[in-house]
This record gives sequence, C-alpha cells and structure tokens, in this order.
Amino acid sequence: MGVSAYSIYKDSGVDWLGKIPDSWDTKPFKYLANFQNGNAFKPSEWAEVGVPIVRIENLNGSQNFNFYEGLIDPRYHVQEGDLLFGWSGNKGTSFGPFLWWKPGLCYLNQHIFNIVDFQCHRSWLYWVLKAVTYYIEEQTHGIIGMVHITKGNLGKVALPVVSPIEQEKIAQFLDVETAKIDTLIEKQQQLIALLKEKRQAVISHAVTKGLNPDAPMRDSGVEWLGEVPAHWEVGGLSFYATIVSGSTPDRNRSVFWENGSIPWIKTGEVKYQPISETEESITELASRSTAVTLSPPGTLLMAMYGQGVTRGRVAILNVHATYNQACAGIHFIKGLNPSFYQYFFIAAYDYVRDSGNETSQMNLNTEIVGKMKICVPSEEEQHEIVRHLDRLLPDMDTAESKAMTLISLLRERKNALVSAAVTGKIDVRNWKPETGVAVA
Repeated sequence: MGVSAYSIYKDSGVDWLGKIPDSWDTKPFKYLANFQNGNAFKPSEWAEVGVPIVRIENLNGSQNFNFYEGLIDPRYHVQEGDLLFGWSGNKGTSFGPFLWWKPGLCYLNQHIFNIVDFQCHRSWLYWVLKAVTYYIEEQTHGIIGMVHITKGNLGKVALPVVSPIEQEKIAQFLDVETAKIDTLIEKQQQLIALLKEKRQAVISHAVTKGLNPDAPMRDSGVEWLGEVPAHWEVGGLSFYATIVSGSTPDRNRSVFWENGSIPWIKTGEVKYQPISETEESITELASRSTAVTLSPPGTLLMAMYGQGVTRGRVAILNVHATYNQACAGIHFIKGLNPSFYQYFFIAAYDYVRDSGNETSQMNLNTEIVGKMKICVPSEEEQHEIVRHLDRLLPDMDTAESKAMTLISLLRERKNALVSAAVTGKIDVRNWKPETGVAVA
C-alpha cells in the first residue's frame, strides 16, 4: 500500500482519536452537521404502494419496504447518496453510518438520522463515522443485540477537523482500499456458500439414495425424497420412534432452578452438535413436581419452534437431559441409528420447516413431527452411511472454518485501516489510486 506516518503529532485529548497530525484539530460533531431524526410512522399508516419508508432493515440493502401514500414534511425526505446514521440498531450490522443507495424519493423512519448541513466531504465524513461506530461498539463489548446512542451524545463526539484536500484524499484512499478488502471478503463468502451447498448435497444423496450407485430404485411417494433404493422402507416417523415434548418448570420457584443438577435444554442449544453440557439445569424437586421429560443419551432432539433458523434443527443427546416444550425428543426403536437420522433431518431441513402449523407461525408439534416421512435403510447401511459422512464432512467443515476465520481477519483489517486513515495514523496524501502506492 506504501503509506507512512505524518512527521509531527500532537495529543488530541480525545480517546477514540488519540494522537493526531499537528496540522489537524478537533470539534464536536454537533458543530459540523445537523441530525434530522426520521418520522414516527405508525403501522396503520403503512401502505402497499406509495413512497418507500427507509427503516433500519433497509439500510443494508433490503428491498422489503413499507410505503406511505401522501406527502410529508421535506425534513423527512431521503434521496440517493444521503448520509444516514442508524442510532438504534444491531451491533455490527444496522448501527452507524450508511450512504443511502436507492434512487428516487424515500421517507425516513424513526431511529435513523439524516446527517445534513455538513460542510465537508461526504465520503470522508462517512468513513469518520464508521471509525466512530467501531469505537462506540468496542465500548459495548460483550453486549449482544441493539446499540443505542442519543442525539446529544452523538453530537458530543469529537471529530477531526481536516483540510478539504486531505478529506478528499482520505476518502478516495478508503473507497479504493476497502473495496479491495470487500472483494476478498465476498470471495470467501461465495466459497462458504459453495461449501454449504456441497455439504448439503453430499448428505442428502447419502441419506436418500444410499452408497450403492447400482441399487434398484423406486418412487418413495414423497416429493422431496424422490426415488430411494427399492429395498428401503419409507414411513411416518411415529411408526419407528416415540416422540415426546418437554416442559419448563415454574421460573418463579427458585427451588426448581437453584443448584440444579439435571441438564435442561432450550431450542437455541439445538445446533447439530452433540449436547453434553447445557446453559441451565433443574433440580430433582423440579423433575418430580412437574411434567418433565428425562431422556437418555442417544435421543435425537428437534427444535419445534424458535426464531430465525432454529426451527427444524436437530442434535443428539450425549447425557441424560430434560428440555423445554419447544423441543421434541425422538426415541428410535431398536435398529435405527440416531446419527443416521441426525444426518437425515439435516437433509430434510426445508421439508421439516415447511411442515409447520401455519396457524402458529409455522411452528411444529409432536403430531406433525410424527407424520414426517423418513427413509429406513438396513441397520448395516445406516452405519455405513454414517461412517461415510463422518469421513467426508470434516474436511468441508475445516475449509469453511478457515474461510470464516479469514473473513474475520479481513474485517478487522478493514476496520483498522479505516481508523488509521481517519485519525491520521497513516499519511495518504501522496497515495495514488492508479497504483495504490504512495510516492515521495
């Protein structure tokens, strides 16, 4: 990259800036720009057509818009290129600055500022606010979920005061160099997507077609399964297993929870990995006083409902454990290998999720789970398929893990580069975009 440091620095007196070039100064953000908060649209005001409303979820490019029919105060108008700041959003995703991307008129929703009336380079200010966002998020280390900053506190944040020429140069440098990093990140994300697709295909083929390419096939009668080996059985899960749901002891009774020794599982802990430890435990008294289901090692748990991707995930118990009412415990008859059916339900994930009860947000229940169709190879074939997948998948998992680690490192590199450039830790005044190398 060929950049270096400035020759003389001074203490800025600002934590997030540290030492800055001697020619720079600082000033509170409120003296450099104004913050226009969005309009508090009510759900009853949303429409199917009209002007798109910019909500938090739209900042990262989501096309899922609500609309408003009619005119509102121009203060709430948003146009392509406007500098927005999500002041109450998710850490690492929807909190912080965004350059608005959609052409045409939009209306701004609450929880987002439109940064207006600034007398500086737009892209430079965007990158400065990105660095401020990193700093704010670092101060909330360990806090999961929403990050929030008030208009007053944001206005107090000291920003560097830099000459217009340097602003433009810093912005140009970061636009180019971060785009290179983003390209590398995108390639790794594409690799991860391909690895996940390949992994799913390998599992699906093994648990629905078997390992013998010459085996006679027949129609399973189940759309997602298609043809299966002719000698395999296909039937409802409840014919081959007992399915029970768990329960949650009364949270208001501390004697059910304090110093508990019996593992108790929530749906969020059902993540395809064997379950040996749990976040919570219940007491012996709770197990005797409530309708608690204690299941043995080898039980296959299925998450019957939960947020996001949780519903439909499975995991095998490695210990005797209890679980909440949102989990189904699947106890297979002799001759059925739980590890094979963990792989089977990984392959069947979309089918399982589509089987939910539409009257309860696609949640599952033990009756629905029991009606799900499964393949039943011979016991020997089940073990062979498990060994086959156990041998193939770790290499894919390792490759995916390496790609995820590289993405994390690249993001850290990007954050560090942005912070270094906007705080003057590197001097990019002589950087040339044609070569990406500074010249003397």
